[in-house]
Amino acid sequence: MEIRDIEIFLTLAQELHFGRTAEQLRVSPARVSQAIKKQERRIGGALFDRSSHHVRLTPLGRQLYDDLLPVHRGLRQSLERAALAAKRGTQVLRLGMMSSNSEDLRPVLAAFASRRPGCHVQIHAVGYDDPFSALRRGTVDVLLAWLPIREPDLTVGPVVYTEPVVLCVSSTHRLATRDSVSYEDLADETVPTGATPSYWREALIPTHTPSGRPIAEGPAVVDGTQLLAIVASGEAVCPVHAHALRYYARPDIAYIPIRDAPPGRWTLCWRTGGETDLIRDLAEVADGLGPLPL
Repeated sequence: MEIRDIEIFLTLAQELHFGRTAEQLRVSPARVSQAIKKQERRIGGALFDRSSHHVRLTPLGRQLYDDLLPVHRGLRQSLERAALAAKRGTQVLRLGMMSSNSEDLRPVLAAFASRRPGCHVQIHAVGYDDPFSALRRGTVDVLLAWLPIREPDLTVGPVVYTEPVVLCVSSTHRLATRDSVSYEDLADETVPTGATPSYWREALIPTHTPSGRPIAEGPAVVDGTQLLAIVASGEAVCPVHAHALRYYARPDIAYIPIRDAPPGRWTLCWRTGGETDLIRDLAEVADGLGPLPL
Protein backbone atom coordinates (compact mmCIF):
# COMPACT_ATOMS: atom_id res chain seq x y z
CA MET A 1 0.00 0.00 0.00
CA GLU A 2 1.47 3.35 -1.02
CA ILE A 3 1.79 6.20 1.49
CA ARG A 4 -0.76 8.31 -0.42
CA ASP A 5 -3.28 5.47 -0.36
CA ILE A 6 -2.75 5.13 3.40
CA GLU A 7 -3.41 8.85 3.84
CA ILE A 8 -6.57 8.59 1.76
CA PHE A 9 -7.85 5.66 3.81
CA LEU A 10 -7.07 7.29 7.18
CA THR A 11 -8.61 10.62 6.17
CA LEU A 12 -11.79 8.99 4.84
CA ALA A 13 -12.03 6.92 8.05
CA GLN A 14 -12.00 10.19 10.01
CA GLU A 15 -14.18 12.33 7.71
CA LEU A 16 -16.58 9.58 6.54
CA HIS A 17 -17.23 11.73 3.47
CA PHE A 18 -15.63 11.29 0.03
CA GLY A 19 -15.98 14.96 -0.92
CA ARG A 20 -14.42 16.33 2.28
CA THR A 21 -11.63 13.77 2.07
CA ALA A 22 -10.85 14.79 -1.51
CA GLU A 23 -10.89 18.47 -0.59
CA GLN A 24 -8.62 18.00 2.42
CA LEU A 25 -6.06 15.98 0.45
CA ARG A 26 -6.46 18.10 -2.70
CA VAL A 27 -7.35 15.19 -4.95
CA SER A 28 -10.50 14.35 -6.87
CA PRO A 29 -13.34 12.31 -5.31
CA ALA A 30 -12.71 9.75 -8.07
CA ARG A 31 -9.10 9.38 -6.85
CA VAL A 32 -10.39 8.71 -3.32
CA SER A 33 -12.86 6.11 -4.58
CA GLN A 34 -10.23 4.39 -6.74
CA ALA A 35 -7.75 4.20 -3.84
CA ILE A 36 -10.31 2.63 -1.50
CA LYS A 37 -11.45 0.09 -4.11
CA LYS A 38 -7.83 -0.86 -4.79
CA GLN A 39 -7.20 -1.40 -1.07
CA GLU A 40 -10.36 -3.48 -0.71
CA ARG A 41 -9.37 -5.68 -3.67
CA ARG A 42 -5.91 -6.19 -2.22
CA ILE A 43 -7.23 -7.01 1.26
CA GLY A 44 -10.19 -9.06 0.06
CA GLY A 45 -12.94 -7.36 2.01
CA ALA A 46 -14.97 -4.16 2.32
CA LEU A 47 -13.45 -1.38 4.43
CA PHE A 48 -16.47 0.93 4.31
CA ASP A 49 -20.23 0.56 4.16
CA ARG A 50 -21.29 3.29 1.77
CA SER A 51 -24.56 4.43 0.28
CA SER A 52 -26.01 7.69 -0.99
CA HIS A 53 -26.79 8.65 2.63
CA HIS A 54 -23.80 7.59 4.70
CA VAL A 55 -20.26 6.23 4.83
CA ARG A 56 -19.27 3.99 7.76
CA LEU A 57 -16.26 1.85 8.61
CA THR A 58 -16.82 -1.88 8.57
CA PRO A 59 -15.32 -3.95 11.41
CA LEU A 60 -12.48 -4.82 9.02
CA GLY A 61 -12.01 -1.14 8.23
CA ARG A 62 -11.94 -0.24 11.92
CA GLN A 63 -9.29 -2.87 12.56
CA LEU A 64 -7.14 -1.58 9.69
CA TYR A 65 -7.58 2.01 10.88
CA ASP A 66 -6.50 1.15 14.44
CA ASP A 67 -3.45 -0.70 13.11
CA LEU A 68 -2.40 1.89 10.51
CA LEU A 69 -2.86 5.12 12.48
CA PRO A 70 0.13 4.72 14.89
CA VAL A 71 2.30 3.39 12.04
CA HIS A 72 1.50 6.42 9.88
CA ARG A 73 2.16 8.82 12.76
CA GLY A 74 5.50 7.17 13.46
CA LEU A 75 6.46 7.38 9.80
CA ARG A 76 5.62 11.09 9.63
CA GLN A 77 7.53 11.80 12.84
CA SER A 78 10.56 9.93 11.51
CA LEU A 79 10.52 11.96 8.31
CA GLU A 80 10.12 15.20 10.26
CA ARG A 81 13.03 14.34 12.55
CA ALA A 82 15.21 13.46 9.57
CA ALA A 83 14.35 16.76 7.87
CA LEU A 84 15.08 18.68 11.07
CA ALA A 85 18.43 16.92 11.47
CA ALA A 86 19.33 17.73 7.89
CA LYS A 87 18.37 21.37 8.37
CA ARG A 88 20.47 21.66 11.52
CA GLY A 89 23.56 20.00 10.11
CA THR A 90 22.73 16.28 10.39
CA GLN A 91 24.49 15.75 13.74
CA VAL A 92 22.21 14.97 16.68
CA LEU A 93 23.12 14.04 20.25
CA ARG A 94 20.26 12.58 22.30
CA LEU A 95 20.51 13.44 26.00
CA GLY A 96 18.30 11.53 28.43
CA MET A 97 16.99 13.37 31.51
CA MET A 98 14.66 12.25 34.31
CA SER A 99 13.74 15.82 35.20
CA SER A 100 12.76 18.85 33.16
CA ASN A 101 15.48 21.10 34.60
CA SER A 102 17.33 21.45 31.31
CA GLU A 103 17.77 25.17 32.01
CA ASP A 104 20.26 24.21 34.73
CA LEU A 105 22.41 22.72 31.96
CA ARG A 106 22.43 25.95 29.97
CA PRO A 107 26.16 26.68 30.61
CA VAL A 108 27.11 23.17 29.48
CA LEU A 109 24.83 23.15 26.45
CA ALA A 110 25.95 26.63 25.38
CA ALA A 111 29.63 25.67 25.64
CA PHE A 112 28.96 22.45 23.73
CA ALA A 113 27.12 24.39 21.00
CA SER A 114 30.16 26.65 20.59
CA ARG A 115 32.40 23.61 20.31
CA ARG A 116 30.04 21.69 18.02
CA PRO A 117 28.00 24.31 16.11
CA GLY A 118 26.67 21.70 13.67
CA CYS A 119 25.22 19.44 16.39
CA HIS A 120 21.71 19.64 17.85
CA VAL A 121 21.20 18.28 21.38
CA GLN A 122 17.80 16.62 21.74
CA ILE A 123 16.44 16.26 25.29
CA HIS A 124 14.60 12.97 25.85
CA ALA A 125 12.49 12.24 28.92
CA VAL A 126 13.55 9.07 30.75
CA GLY A 127 11.58 7.42 33.57
CA TYR A 128 12.84 6.32 36.97
CA ASP A 129 12.03 2.69 36.20
CA ASP A 130 15.45 1.49 35.05
CA PRO A 131 16.62 4.60 33.22
CA PHE A 132 19.81 2.84 32.12
CA SER A 133 17.77 0.69 29.76
CA ALA A 134 17.30 3.79 27.58
CA LEU A 135 21.05 3.74 26.92
CA ARG A 136 21.09 0.02 26.27
CA ARG A 137 18.18 0.22 23.84
CA GLY A 138 19.82 3.11 22.02
CA THR A 139 16.92 5.47 22.78
CA VAL A 140 19.43 8.01 24.08
CA ASP A 141 23.16 8.44 23.47
CA VAL A 142 24.08 9.85 26.87
CA LEU A 143 22.19 10.02 30.16
CA LEU A 144 22.23 12.50 33.04
CA ALA A 145 21.68 10.54 36.27
CA TRP A 146 22.54 10.78 39.94
CA LEU A 147 25.40 8.81 41.47
CA PRO A 148 26.20 6.09 42.27
CA ILE A 149 26.10 4.24 38.96
CA ARG A 150 27.41 0.67 39.16
CA GLU A 151 26.65 -0.75 35.73
CA PRO A 152 29.58 -2.71 34.21
CA ASP A 153 28.60 -1.89 30.63
CA LEU A 154 28.30 1.87 31.22
CA THR A 155 31.01 4.51 31.37
CA VAL A 156 30.55 7.11 34.12
CA GLY A 157 31.68 10.57 33.05
CA PRO A 158 32.22 13.82 34.94
CA VAL A 159 29.89 15.23 37.59
CA VAL A 160 27.86 17.97 35.90
CA TYR A 161 26.28 19.54 38.98
CA THR A 162 25.58 18.99 42.67
CA GLU A 163 22.57 20.03 44.74
CA PRO A 164 20.94 19.47 48.13
CA VAL A 165 18.28 16.87 48.83
CA VAL A 166 14.90 17.90 50.24
CA LEU A 167 11.79 16.06 51.42
CA CYS A 168 8.71 16.46 49.23
CA VAL A 169 5.49 16.31 51.28
CA SER A 170 1.88 17.39 51.02
CA SER A 171 1.38 20.99 52.17
CA THR A 172 -0.96 19.64 54.89
CA HIS A 173 1.52 17.01 56.12
CA ARG A 174 2.71 17.13 59.74
CA LEU A 175 6.29 17.81 58.57
CA ALA A 176 5.38 20.59 56.14
CA THR A 177 6.01 23.41 58.63
CA ARG A 178 9.41 22.14 59.79
CA ASP A 179 12.57 24.13 59.00
CA SER A 180 14.36 20.82 58.32
CA VAL A 181 13.96 17.09 58.80
CA SER A 182 16.21 14.06 59.19
CA TYR A 183 16.16 10.72 57.41
CA GLU A 184 15.26 9.37 60.85
CA ASP A 185 11.87 11.11 60.52
CA LEU A 186 10.99 8.76 57.65
CA ALA A 187 10.56 5.81 60.04
CA ASP A 188 6.95 6.89 60.52
CA GLU A 189 6.32 7.61 56.83
CA THR A 190 5.75 5.81 53.55
CA VAL A 191 7.95 6.43 50.52
CA PRO A 192 7.28 5.56 46.86
CA THR A 193 8.90 2.65 45.03
CA GLY A 194 9.46 2.00 41.33
CA ALA A 195 12.94 3.37 40.70
CA THR A 196 15.51 0.72 39.81
CA PRO A 197 18.14 -0.60 40.25
CA SER A 198 17.75 -0.77 44.03
CA TYR A 199 21.23 0.55 44.91
CA TRP A 200 20.57 3.62 42.76
CA ARG A 201 17.18 4.30 44.32
CA GLU A 202 18.50 3.84 47.87
CA ALA A 203 21.12 6.54 47.33
CA LEU A 204 18.19 8.99 47.38
CA ILE A 205 15.37 7.09 49.07
CA PRO A 206 16.78 4.70 51.70
CA THR A 207 15.00 1.58 52.91
CA HIS A 208 16.09 2.17 56.52
CA THR A 209 16.75 5.18 58.72
CA PRO A 210 20.28 5.88 60.02
CA SER A 211 19.41 4.01 63.24
CA GLY A 212 18.21 0.98 61.26
CA ARG A 213 14.44 1.44 61.50
CA PRO A 214 12.62 0.29 58.32
CA ILE A 215 10.93 2.84 56.07
CA ALA A 216 7.61 1.64 54.66
CA GLU A 217 7.35 1.35 50.90
CA GLY A 218 4.25 2.55 49.09
CA PRO A 219 3.02 3.09 45.53
CA ALA A 220 5.33 2.69 42.54
CA VAL A 221 6.11 5.75 40.43
CA VAL A 222 7.93 6.08 37.11
CA ASP A 223 8.13 9.86 36.68
CA GLY A 224 7.76 13.21 38.41
CA THR A 225 4.09 13.64 37.46
CA GLN A 226 3.09 10.45 39.26
CA LEU A 227 5.33 11.27 42.19
CA LEU A 228 3.78 14.69 42.81
CA ALA A 229 0.25 13.32 42.52
CA ILE A 230 0.95 10.63 45.13
CA VAL A 231 2.69 13.04 47.50
CA ALA A 232 -0.03 15.70 47.16
CA SER A 233 -2.67 13.11 48.05
CA GLY A 234 -0.83 12.27 51.28
CA GLU A 235 -0.12 8.66 50.30
CA ALA A 236 3.64 9.10 50.63
CA VAL A 237 6.52 11.49 51.17
CA CYS A 238 9.67 11.41 49.08
CA PRO A 239 13.26 12.70 49.17
CA VAL A 240 13.93 14.58 45.93
CA HIS A 241 16.66 16.77 44.53
CA ALA A 242 16.39 20.46 45.35
CA HIS A 243 15.84 21.66 41.77
CA ALA A 244 12.25 20.50 42.33
CA LEU A 245 11.67 23.71 44.31
CA ARG A 246 12.16 25.75 41.12
CA TYR A 247 10.64 23.46 38.50
CA TYR A 248 7.84 21.76 40.44
CA ALA A 249 6.53 24.46 42.78
CA ARG A 250 2.88 23.78 43.66
CA PRO A 251 0.51 25.11 46.34
CA ASP A 252 -0.30 21.59 47.52
CA ILE A 253 3.37 20.55 47.86
CA ALA A 254 6.04 21.58 50.40
CA TYR A 255 9.79 20.95 50.28
CA ILE A 256 11.82 20.66 53.51
CA PRO A 257 15.63 20.38 53.64
CA ILE A 258 16.95 16.99 54.82
CA ARG A 259 19.82 18.03 57.06
CA ASP A 260 21.63 14.68 57.08
CA ALA A 261 21.29 13.95 53.35
CA PRO A 262 24.53 14.10 51.34
CA PRO A 263 24.39 16.34 48.26
CA GLY A 264 23.04 14.79 45.10
CA ARG A 265 25.68 14.42 42.39
CA TRP A 266 24.49 14.29 38.78
CA THR A 267 26.79 12.83 36.17
CA LEU A 268 26.87 11.90 32.50
CA CYS A 269 27.02 8.24 31.57
CA TRP A 270 26.92 6.30 28.31
CA ARG A 271 27.34 2.82 26.85
CA THR A 272 31.01 1.94 26.90
CA GLY A 273 30.75 0.39 23.46
CA GLY A 274 28.75 3.34 22.11
CA GLU A 275 31.13 6.20 22.88
CA THR A 276 31.39 8.77 20.08
CA ASP A 277 33.29 11.99 19.43
CA LEU A 278 30.14 13.97 20.30
CA ILE A 279 29.79 12.22 23.67
CA ARG A 280 33.47 12.78 24.45
CA ASP A 281 33.18 16.46 23.56
CA LEU A 282 30.11 16.89 25.80
CA ALA A 283 31.92 15.14 28.66
CA GLU A 284 35.00 17.33 28.22
CA VAL A 285 32.88 20.49 28.23
CA ALA A 286 31.05 19.37 31.40
CA ASP A 287 34.32 18.44 33.07
CA GLY A 288 35.80 21.84 32.26
CA LEU A 289 32.82 23.75 33.69
CA GLY A 290 31.77 21.61 36.61
CA PRO A 291 30.65 20.45 38.87
CA LEU A 292 28.16 23.32 38.91
CA PRO A 293 26.53 23.98 42.32
CA LEU A 294 22.76 24.40 42.09
